[in-house]
Amino acid sequence: MSRKISSLGEFGLIEWIRKTVPFDGSVKRAIGDDAAVLPLTKEEDLLFTTDMIVEDVHFTCQMSPQDIGHKALACNLSDIAAMGGTPTYAVVSLGVPPETDTAFARGIYQGMISLGKKFKVSIVGGDTVKSDKIVINVALLGKVRKGKAVLRGGAKPGDRIFVTGPLGGSFESGRHLKFIPRLKEAQFLADNFHPSSMIDISDGLAADLGHILEESGVGAVIQEQMIPRNPGVDLENVLGGGEDFELLFTLSPGKTRALFKSAHPFLFYPIGEITAGKWKLFLADQAGGKTRIAPQGFKHF
Repeated sequence: MSRKISSLGEFGLIEWIRKTVPFDGSVKRAIGDDAAVLPLTKEEDLLFTTDMIVEDVHFTCQMSPQDIGHKALACNLSDIAAMGGTPTYAVVSLGVPPETDTAFARGIYQGMISLGKKFKVSIVGGDTVKSDKIVINVALLGKVRKGKAVLRGGAKPGDRIFVTGPLGGSFESGRHLKFIPRLKEAQFLADNFHPSSMIDISDGLAADLGHILEESGVGAVIQEQMIPRNPGVDLENVLGGGEDFELLFTLSPGKTRALFKSAHPFLFYPIGEITAGKWKLFLADQAGGKTRIAPQGFKHF
């Protein structure tokens, strides 16, 4: 019997693909993290990720083409950051209506090239096709020290939960187009503390923390008053608004104390703690009450 993809939902579709697609024993980590982890050299592993953005879903043509290009590459850079890695080379595929102004298309590439220079990423190829709306797909390679990729599946009860910046209001403010991927913060954390888990917040705090809980087989309690918010943003938007592209990571209590004592130029906000309750996420208020919350966030289907 046939089923519509909408009945599976985005993450149901991903889980079906995950169970269906085979891979050989050389693959260190496949579907289920921000990037695949593959063998490279005796000293390094290869990271491989891809992200697609679509007109009228992730951007509109009334927005700056340079900002659109920036976002297309930045989403992928954020995935490499979430693995604790360093980005290297990208290929870009562009689907575009024939009537699109060539200056608009050039602007998209200029946005990617400018951000690529900032993080020493070279665009080395890609593809172009005719499409009804503008579609941009970037595939990005990166590298990480062998065996040191930070995965979603390592969080343990007692670990503290952190984010790298204020959340919420990304679409309303335009930050979803202009954010700077947290590569410097990620590399500092990976080099000095090696978080037990990490993910970038693209679908929303609750949804992306839910991915860590699922992969790690744990639960969590987050403290409402400790979650950093952008001005004028309500709690619902903070939990489920999406496209913040801050990092969400966990550290053991000992590493948490060491982080607080260390000298660095970054802001890391503690927001809660990992618990033993499998896949259960609770929000604690100032009065000490706890409410179970669902992994809400943006879903394509």
